[in-house]
Amino acid sequence: MITLNGKENKTYDNLNELLRENNFRKERIAVEINGVIIKKDDYEITPIEDGDTIEVVAFMGGG
Repeated sequence: MITLNGKENKTYDNLNELLRENNFRKERIAVEINGVIIKKDDYEITPIEDGDTIEVVAFMGGG
């Protein structure tokens, strides 16, 4: 199990799979795994390990 945005979730093979299956739009988010911000270029190659804590923050427009 992993923790995704404060809730327990299943483990994924990599970050790209997690984002796709949870309908996150890559161009509008920032991702942190275990306190480390992940570069967008690394989303497809970043593995997800059992026990990881992942925070996905979506950017909102407005004014």
